Amino acid sequence: MNQLLSPKQVVQLDTNLYCEIEKFIGGGGQGEVYQANLNGKPVAIKWYFPEQATEEQSQALEMLINSGAPNDKFLWPLSLATSSQIKGFGYVMPLRGARYKSINDLMKRRIDPSFRILATVGLELAHSFLQLHAKGFCYRDISFGNVFFDPDTGEVLICDNDNVTLDGDASGGVLGTPRFMAPEVVRGEVKPSIETDLFSLAVLLFYIFMIHHPLEGKKEAKIKCFDLPAMNKLYGTEPVFIFDPNDKSNTPILGYHDNAIIYWNIYPRQLRNIFTKAFTDGIYDAKQGRVRESEWCNAMIALRDSIIYCGDCGAENFYETDMMSHKKGKLCWSCQKLLKIPPRIRINHNIIMLNYDSKLFNHHIDPDKNYDFSEAIASMNQHPDLPNVWGLKNHSSETWHVTTVDGVTTKVNTGQNVKIALGIKINFGKTTGEIRF
Repeated sequence: MNQLLSPKQVVQLDTNLYCEIEKFIGGGGQGEVYQANLNGKPVAIKWYFPEQATEEQSQALEMLINSGAPNDKFLWPLSLATSSQIKGFGYVMPLRGARYKSINDLMKRRIDPSFRILATVGLELAHSFLQLHAKGFCYRDISFGNVFFDPDTGEVLICDNDNVTLDGDASGGVLGTPRFMAPEVVRGEVKPSIETDLFSLAVLLFYIFMIHHPLEGKKEAKIKCFDLPAMNKLYGTEPVFIFDPNDKSNTPILGYHDNAIIYWNIYPRQLRNIFTKAFTDGIYDAKQGRVRESEWCNAMIALRDSIIYCGDCGAENFYETDMMSHKKGKLCWSCQKLLKIPPRIRINHNIIMLNYDSKLFNHHIDPDKNYDFSEAIASMNQHPDLPNVWGLKNHSSETWHVTTVDGVTTKVNTGQNVKIALGIKINFGKTTGEIRF
């Protein structure tokens, strides 16, 4: 295959700088992507095929470049690129690091991240699209082909941002990826918008957590020829959530849709409820029924905070408020052994499980710093001489005021620990938490 650009070729940027092409990375329907050198820094360049290098695409890129990225999770266009040696144009964007893997790798089980990592991926995706939509942009093509993440940290990168448009712009642009498009887009009733983005985001999150599509159950299994009319019916004209509590016509089949069946029963009720809303109300009421980005953010944080570890096999499980009411206790989903519930701290309406590796962040204690997980302000800390004694270590710059059940108040300065004990209250400055068992 003849590539559009060649190694050592130089392209000019609209910032009066030059890039030297280093190697071909890959190609798609619109063009090809290369690694290049910009003043000693590796970057990526997307170069359009001639038929895609239109004036409309150039104007769209200029608008995105002038606007700037919503956050650093987007591999956003930085500058237009041209060459005297080849027709057309391209653009420069940040280069994706090798540590980031495709969601396709997760689907094909080439990577096996923890539930905590998946919750972090979900949080970063929801928060990133919240910031994109807050700027009045519509992504148009949310799918797992456009998302990468670090399986060790949960950090995400979102690519193919040259298709982003202003919300409400119905001229041109992609409609989306099959299986991810909102039903009303599949039916041809509307163009992509923020509301249709929300449906695609819900599908992407369902894939990440369930390794399955939310609309592929009994109805999909009955299809003999998976052609365009069949797809339009399944995803557009007759979509039914596989776990719809009021419509059992599309339930998953054991032995055929096992991923969905197994994972659905592992996750806590709160996450199942939000997915149910996304694919029942969210199917029938595109304006009011869709789950908003902030709802997903809060659900992902609650999921991460609810993780507990099985003392026998180490598997991640999830705490639910009614666990203590089970007569025989709650069993680990992995080894079926009885779970021992660790202490927890309640801060306002949030419950954070205090495992050996648990941390508190500004998000938990400062109402003005929602979604700030940049730095831990507290962490669990084991006593060096008494392994059964644990404390919460103060990493913040604030002095905590700790009150025991007997009403005795003491100060805990930066670097000091407060012993985990039933009923103690910790005043973090802007909010107070209470330890429970």
